[in-house]
Amino acid sequence: MIHNPYKIVKMFEEEVAHYTGAPYAVAVNSCTSALYLACKQQKVEGKDVIIPSKTYLSVPQSILQSGANLIFDDRRWEGIYQLKPFPIYDAAKRLTSGMYISGSLMCLSFHIKKHLKIGKGGMILTDNLNTKEWLIKARYEGRSELPYHEDDIAQEGWNMYMTPEQATRGLMLMQNYPLHVVDIPEDPPYRDLTEFKMFNNIRKI
Repeated sequence: MIHNPYKIVKMFEEEVAHYTGAPYAVAVNSCTSALYLACKQQKVEGKDVIIPSKTYLSVPQSILQSGANLIFDDRRWEGIYQLKPFPIYDAAKRLTSGMYISGSLMCLSFHIKKHLKIGKGGMILTDNLNTKEWLIKARYEGRSELPYHEDDIAQEGWNMYMTPEQATRGLMLMQNYPLHVVDIPEDPPYRDLTEFKMFNNIRKI
């Protein structure tokens, strides 16, 4: 039994941060959660967020659920794209050494179809200590790493933390992970999201 359940998660975070070149990494339960928390941290509510119309369904849903105004564009992308104009990147299809973009929040996926096949899980890369500390609490109902009965909750949070079991598998997989890895192609290509009824009224530029 792990005496401190946060320790193994921290070890996994540190391993991925070092590999990608990011100063900090915060593990969560999915890339969808990572995108949502990044949007909340950047205070996108009421503002326009522009993404490609051909991407996975959960990305626009995360944006809408964070209170932003969703806009589609026709840009073509591989591996990574920006949630413009914010410094948020959906990097679910990329995991290679030195990939971190300075000043950004890069959202990773550890889904079974992605590079690091944990089965489920995600991570947010950042170089801002305050952002890291906010995300750590936001992913776990506003809690810090103190025992619940000793903690004082001072911020809003969600149930989006990564479990020690997921982090353990991630650490195991990282031991033999290649130094340089190409982006995952989407084959067949993503459908245009405007084909779905849910997004019929979303503006496209």
